[in-house]
Order: sequence, then structure tokens, then C-alpha cells
Amino acid sequence: MDLIEKIRLLPTKPGVYLYKNAEGEVIYVGKANNLRSRVRSYLLEASQANAKTGSLMREAVDIDYILVANEHEALALENNLIKQRKPRFNILLRDDKTYPYVKLTLADRYPKVFVTRRLRKDGSAYYGPYFPGNLAYRVVELIHRSFLLPSCKVDLSRYHPRACLQYYIHRCLGPCVEHLTTPESYKQAVRDAQLFLEGRQSELERSLTARMTAAAEAEQYEAAARLRDQLSTVHQLQEKQRIATAEQSDDADVFGYHFEEDSLAINLFHVRAGKIVDRREFFWENLQEFLEASVVSEEGTNDSVGVPRLEPEIWQTADSNSEPPGAPSMTKSWEGEQNPVFNAGQVFSALLKQLYIDQHYVPRTILVPVDFDDREALATLLSERVNHRVEIAVPQRGEKKSLIDLAGQNARQSYIQRFRVLEPSRKAIQESLVDSLMLPELPNRIECFDISHIQGVETVASMVVWEDGKMNKSQYRKFKIMTVLGVDDFASMREVVTRRYRRLKEEDKPMPSLILIDGGLGQLHAAADALESLGFTSQPLASIAKKEEVIYLYGNEDEPVVLDRRSPVLHLVQMIRDESHRFAVGYHRQRRAMRDRDSELLNIPGVGQQTRQRLLTHFGSLRDVQQATADSLAAVVSRKTAESIWRHFHEPDPATLAH
Repeated sequence: MDLIEKIRLLPTKPGVYLYKNAEGEVIYVGKANNLRSRVRSYLLEASQANAKTGSLMREAVDIDYILVANEHEALALENNLIKQRKPRFNILLRDDKTYPYVKLTLADRYPKVFVTRRLRKDGSAYYGPYFPGNLAYRVVELIHRSFLLPSCKVDLSRYHPRACLQYYIHRCLGPCVEHLTTPESYKQAVRDAQLFLEGRQSELERSLTARMTAAAEAEQYEAAARLRDQLSTVHQLQEKQRIATAEQSDDADVFGYHFEEDSLAINLFHVRAGKIVDRREFFWENLQEFLEASVVSEEGTNDSVGVPRLEPEIWQTADSNSEPPGAPSMTKSWEGEQNPVFNAGQVFSALLKQLYIDQHYVPRTILVPVDFDDREALATLLSERVNHRVEIAVPQRGEKKSLIDLAGQNARQSYIQRFRVLEPSRKAIQESLVDSLMLPELPNRIECFDISHIQGVETVASMVVWEDGKMNKSQYRKFKIMTVLGVDDFASMREVVTRRYRRLKEEDKPMPSLILIDGGLGQLHAAADALESLGFTSQPLASIAKKEEVIYLYGNEDEPVVLDRRSPVLHLVQMIRDESHRFAVGYHRQRRAMRDRDSELLNIPGVGQQTRQRLLTHFGSLRDVQQATADSLAAVVSRKTAESIWRHFHEPDPATLAH
């Protein structure tokens, strides 16, 4: 049975339909109140004039469907199938960020408190979500400090011989050791934490006050002091809560978007207690399939094929101020013309379903800049799932519209940062490098060095090359450190830079535009010493410190270059540095693997497999053999062999040093 015949036989009930391609892959998932009517609309010539629908129907060869009882079930099933199958013709939410909860493991003998992003039916109590995410960690830290509940991995179903450090620094009641606390005391601490997490501060305050008074009357002054500190913390939190309540309005999520050149940026503001507490960004590229033909009807209304009827100003493409007066707009159509319009409603319909349907917490108000077909149905479904009324509104004026405009302005900035600033041209990057790092000319080649070892064992170095706008892996080089014993990154850097540029000097090859060192001032000065010893006194040289992410220029160390974290120059330098580190670590691991397979001891005259095994068994590791004295070695092998081993590790071959 062909596709058209299957569509004609579809039932007229609510359900979800799945289009499949020739390989049997699901390429689109949709829902409908009337399956036959909705799917037959895809066969209309007007529908297939739309780029997305036309592409879908050219690729689809089969259709499957699942019947449900009503539209709400169809919404939920559609969302689940999209997340499971990831059809390429559906809008997919690629940002899987979720906000954290505080978990209290009430099912345990001694409950603990954790930060988690997964909610499970395991008998635990979950509180949240917390905005911003680090607030959950601050709450757990406060519970550790005030109520002494742990969040460690220790098995509390049995007792242990001694407590950990957390008990001794007064961050835990010590339930892991018998007699350090009692079940009654621990249960009371759990109860206090519950009252705190549930926001019942008044009840918690009364309980703490009564217990503090009783402890003082019983002359248990240490316990009374601890309860006093807890009470002080609760008082401070109550004052903050009163301030927030005075300004409080209903929690809301506010969306804004900016669409331009087939790419889309969406900003989501989380408004809690009347304040914007966090922001999320979403990006999509290559959305030309969501540009649809817009035709002016006889009545003069703006109709888009398959698009909900919306006010013209909500279709946002580029900055309207950039258009000259009288220029044709992407949001208007003139008689006899067809202009493409971005179907933002379809995007927001898909986005809101994937964001909220599976969440345990949904704010009471969701503000969106565009209307879409199933907005009211989705609001009803969310209300049923979270047991409070959820409104999805499209405000046209007032304070709520101002919030949407603010989110839209930020979405435009997000678009610029993502699609314009962060992907500049090669020449723009080179010019920025010249300005930021004070280079004499546009850089064509950057060589970056890094040292890798574990406590001085198998020390190696790497050199990676950025050339003509990209990494040139054919020019990468590995170095085994020959002259340095133990941990000395500065000496190791001096050796590898000397070896690299001595060879370039001998072969009369040009120096790079910039030498970049992975490290701080010590590594920078070691590399500078090596270059000066070879006569390169004007070579551009810089280093990037790992933690501070600041760039030190040789000769201007007192004024390090601190770039904006979004700067393309900083991103480029970090990328080169990280590649150098990756290459060095990879070579170090390779050297260690070679050492383990074929010990360096076998390269020493007089040492065979049996002698090697005897040495490793006696000393424990190759590193200990390297550090042993000749007398210690002679206790295991002959004096002649012991001296050969000692000389091998402590007197490098002069012929090796020449290279």
C-alpha cells in the first residue's frame, strides 16, 4: 500500500503520526485532533509550496500512527517521541540544561542531603528547582553548617571505626560512628532541615527557641550555643524573605527571539519573586525550511501557508532600523508579491513542549512573543501535570510586553555574539592578535609548547602549530626531555625550546610569528633564556596562565593582557594551548605505556628479563630503581651491573645531548 492510500485510510480520531523515509527512519512526528484531516493537508499543493513540507513529502515513503484519547495525551506522546527518535524535520531542543534540586534521603536510616538534577521515586524528598543553579549548593552548604547533615558517600547502614574530617570541623553529627550521636538527635536535625527547606521558618524558629531555652536551663551551654547560631541564621533568612515578598509577583518565564539569515537565537528569562534570577540561551542554524510564503488575500490580511494568523510586528528578522523608509519588509506583503515569513509560532510550540512537559516545576506564567495553534491545549496539559494553573500568554502591551521586548533585545545580542563575533574571519583574528599581543605583523604561524610528566617521571614536551588560520597537525613535534632529572618544568621548557630553535637556526629556516608557552612567568622566562642563548632577542614570545587565563608578553610582564572571556583572540589562544596540552599528555601516556611494556632497564648492558624482574620486585617501581644508589643496587645485582644501572640513569650519553 502506497503512502497516499495509507493517508486516505487514517482514522478521524486524535493521535500522533510518524513520517518515515525509505530506510525506515522516523523523519517527522506530529499530533492532531483528527489524524486523517491533518495528514491529508500535507498533500495539498499550497502546503507543499512551503519549503519544509515540500522537503518532508519528497522524502517520506511511509506513515505510522498511534491513537490516543484526547489532545492532551497527543501533546505528551508527541513530546516523548520527538525526544526519543530525534526526527530531523522537527525542531529539537539541544540544550539539555536542567536546574538542580535539593534531595533529602528520608528513606535512609540516617538521611543525607544532596544536590541533584534527577527526580526519582525513591522515598526521598526533593526541594526546588533553584535559580540560579549555584543557589542549591549554597543551600546544602548552609544545611551542613547549621543542621550538620552529611552529603558524603559513606555507607550509613552500618557503623565505622572512626569519623571523617567533616565531624571534627563541626559539619556533621557523625552518624557513621556509634555513640557520636543518637537517633533522636539526628531525627530532630532532619526535622529542622525539612522545616527550613519547606520555608516554614516561623515553626522552625519556635522549635529552636524552645530547645535553646531548655538546653540553657539544663546547663548544656554548648548545645544551647549551637541552637542560638541556627536561630540567628533563620532570623537572617526571614528578613531576606520579607524583603522579597514586598516586591513579589508570580513566578514567570519570559521568552524573546531574534531571527536573521536562517539562524535563530532565543533568550529565556527566569523571573522569580519579581526579579530576573537567571537566563538561558538557545541557538539553531539553517532554519530556511521555516521561511514560508506570505500572500496578501483580497481582504488585505497577511496569510501564511500553514502559519497561525499573527500580528505583523511579531515576525522579527533583522533590525528594522537598518531598512530605509519605504523598503519592502520581511513582515509585510504587497499586493501580487510573495515574501518569506519566519514561522516563529511553530518553533515556540515545539520548544515549550520539550522544555516543560516532563518538568516537575512549571511557573504560573509563561510569556511568549508569538501565538501558536496548541497554546491553550499545552497550558491546560501543564496545569493538570503540576496541579496549579499555568498561563501561556502573548502580551501585546504593558509591563509584560516590556519584559518580552527586553528578552528580545538580549536575544539579538546573543545572536551577534554567537553568529558574528565568535566566528570572525581569519584576517579579523590576525588583526586582533596584532592589536592584543603587540605583534610586529599579521601572524601566519604560531608554535605552542607544553610540558607533561607525573612527578618528574617520563617528562615529555609537545609543540603544536597554528598556521594560516587552522591547526597544522603535520607540523606537530614531540620531545623527550633528556637533560632534566626530577620535577623541573622550567629547565624542561628551556631544553625543548633550545633544541627546537637551534635546529631551525642550523637549517636556516624562518622563525614563527609568535611562540606561545603553556604556563606562567617561570616558563615564559625559561623559554626567553633559551631564545637569547641562541641569539633570538626580538622574537615575539608570550605565555598563557592556566587558572587566571591571562596572557603574559615577554618584555611587558608587569602588564599582563586580560581579554574579555568572549574575545576571539582569547578563544584562539586557549584553543592552541589546549591542543598543545592534549598532544603532550597523549605522548606522555604513550611513553608510560612503552615503559610498562618494555622497561628501560632492558636497554642497560648486563640486565636481562630475570634481572629486570628481580630489581622491580625488590624496589617496587622503575622510578625507585632510578633513584637507588649504586650500593643499594649492588644488594640485588652484581657490583658491575649495579654501576652500569646507576650510570645509565645519572650520566646521560653526551651524544644524546648534542641533539
